[in-house]
Amino acid sequence: MEIRSAWGEVTPDFTDAVITHDTLDIDLDLRAGALKLLTRPGVVVDTGGLVLNYSEIKARRPADAPDLLRIRITGEIHYGQVVVRPPRRGFGRKGATA
Repeated sequence: MEIRSAWGEVTPDFTDAVITHDTLDIDLDLRAGALKLLTRPGVVVDTGGLVLNYSEIKARRPADAPDLLRIRITGEIHYGQVVVRPPRRGFGRKGATA
């Protein structure tokens, strides 16, 4: 997958994804924006191949589960951030209660 973005937010949601391969490679070129990956237990995100220029990575520790999918992110981020987290509970989500 290739993601190119400037001054915006990209939010791929892997929480309900049908996983048919064990690895997904993302080539990222992000400028002054954010990549927010929504994951579920079993999805591991590897950001070791990213070049950060005045940027940050925020990743929550994954729950203990067998690895279903490894997402490898490579490329560059300038003045941006990568956030890896599960989806928020509440309004608008499956299984949410009011």
